[in-house]
Amino acid sequence: MGDDVLQRRPVTLLKRVQRYCFCLFIAVAVAGCAPTQVPRCASGEQAVVLDTLYFGTAKPDGVVTAEEWNAFLDQMVVSDFSEGLTSWAATGRWGKSAGLVERENSNLLQLAHNGSQEKDRAVQRIAERYKSSFQQEAVMRLRSRACRTF
Repeated sequence: MGDDVLQRRPVTLLKRVQRYCFCLFIAVAVAGCAPTQVPRCASGEQAVVLDTLYFGTAKPDGVVTAEEWNAFLDQMVVSDFSEGLTSWAATGRWGKSAGLVERENSNLLQLAHNGSQEKDRAVQRIAERYKSSFQQEAVMRLRSRACRTF
């Protein structure tokens, strides 16, 4: 009987260690998926999602011109973000899928919005439309939380 008790104890201890490891794994996994902490906005400020999109201008038959960019904004962006937007020209480096890094002029678009699923889908549509319209491999999107006031 004494041997039987000794044999059960390691199994029980092993099960406890396994449960502990499993719980630790779940806690780490959930923490890794947790959203970043929303900034505490001051009185009079509104919490918003800030999306910044980076649009390359090089295309197979030339570049996206200022006129094409403005037309794209007017036709594809303004209707979904009538509350306002900001865009500006920039220069950056782009690592193409073939492994080459090229210097490329870009247009940046910044959108501050309420973060709803509707706005998120609108941002995704803008990126897809641009890639399709101007033969782009990608549109980079940076998303953060911010506080807005006027």
